Amino acid sequence: MRRVLLLAMLCLYGLGTGFAFAASGHYVNGGEGIQGANVPPPRPGGLYWKVYNMYYTADTTRDNSRDKAPGNFDLDVFAQAHRFVYSSDIEILGGNLLFDLVIPITYTDISYRGIGAASFGENRWGLGDVFIEPILIGWHQPRWDAAVAIGAYIPTGEYDADKPASPGMGFWTFMLSGGGVWYFDVERTWSASILARYQVHTEQEDTNITPGNHFSFEWGIGKSINGFDLGVAGYCHWQVTDDSGPGTTSNKEQAYAVGPEIGYTFKDLGLNIALRSEWEFENRNRAQGNMTSLNFSYAF
Repeated sequence: MRRVLLLAMLCLYGLGTGFAFAASGHYVNGGEGIQGANVPPPRPGGLYWKVYNMYYTADTTRDNSRDKAPGNFDLDVFAQAHRFVYSSDIEILGGNLLFDLVIPITYTDISYRGIGAASFGENRWGLGDVFIEPILIGWHQPRWDAAVAIGAYIPTGEYDADKPASPGMGFWTFMLSGGGVWYFDVERTWSASILARYQVHTEQEDTNITPGNHFSFEWGIGKSINGFDLGVAGYCHWQVTDDSGPGTTSNKEQAYAVGPEIGYTFKDLGLNIALRSEWEFENRNRAQGNMTSLNFSYAF
């Protein structure tokens, strides 16, 4: 029951591509940035490995009026997600078919000091909810790239309704994705990207609560210079339908963030490294903090 009250009060949401913080939706923005909608092209072998190292920290929550909620709140989450992508030479609608699997490991330290029974503190780590994307189609042209996909989060992580730091979320999520990258010059040194996600959730184990659907998009504007990628990235996130079940309300969450990004590609090694840090603002019915991500991508 305590976890149900926590979710209603804080309205926290999932972290990254295939892992979770605490509550209403699996996918959290901040994992992708500059050229985030660009998927790997077909190549000999066709296997890619991407490691997301993401750290989210927040010491405030926002209510339905975007004001700071009462009480002393502190949240720190580190997640490492291993994403395996196979880019095949199978052609569909002029694009190529890819397959995608994400395996997350998370550590969550969360505390709240309020009145009476509302106070608690807990930290836990473990396997999160695995994400599988059986259909991912990518298109690659001289001045643009695009992708669409459908996937699902499987409740593989341990979930306990009385433990707010549980690595799993106790429900399935089905996610539709789509986006593109536009290159302003023939050399593809200037780019603008947008990547949208729509999440549909099932009923949560033990609580009988079904989180409302979520829509979000990540964006990035960048410049490539001698192997470096420099730019600005951000995200926007909205809950678009009401939660349903015991104790839920019509209040919906929102989040917005922006921050810098820098990356470098070692062409001879097939390795890319990207670092971004995005600060949230004007959030509603959820925590408000900072997301920092250090990602590694390797082509086998």
